[in-house]
Amino acid sequence: MSEVTRLEEAVAQLVPRARQGDAAARDELLARCRDTIYRWALVQTGEAADAEDVTQEVLIRLHRSLHRFGGRSAFTTWLYRVTRNQALSMRRRIRGRLRLVRAAALEAMVDEATPADPLQRMHAGQVAALADTLLHGLPRRQREVLHLADLEGCDLSEIARRLGVSPSTVRVHLFHARRSLRARILERWPGMAGEAG
Repeated sequence: MSEVTRLEEAVAQLVPRARQGDAAARDELLARCRDTIYRWALVQTGEAADAEDVTQEVLIRLHRSLHRFGGRSAFTTWLYRVTRNQALSMRRRIRGRLRLVRAAALEAMVDEATPADPLQRMHAGQVAALADTLLHGLPRRQREVLHLADLEGCDLSEIARRLGVSPSTVRVHLFHARRSLRARILERWPGMAGEAG
């Protein structure tokens, strides 16, 4: 069962009660959605601080605008769109900020440690930072689709509904995202070509 399905089931009874003004249901709904909103925002923004800001904004919007949820789609689909729109708004506001310093610092860390098998010898934090850099080096839509498919376990039709595109478009973005990640990894560690098959 995917994270989204679990959340949908967990909030199924809370949403109607919260929409009717039940403060306790509203507070529990906000608490249950917070971590998921944060993960979605982090995928969109690529920065923990920005994701936290987006999360706070979405929770405020959810508190104020829950009455706008009409039930025409799943609650999590509506919530994902609110989160995505808030992240896009933030991106427009901070577009000028460059993330190259972080990528350069990571490259320097990786270049300093040149063990025979880089993936086994890298510190766990370096691996996480490298994965983050590789993921956020993808175009936004590919990053979004890859996260929803491979990290959240959503199927193609659910991703298509959330993003407002066709399943075939999702399939194309997912194919390109995976191919691009594989190419970037092999570019850094050509010796992995045999293992990658």
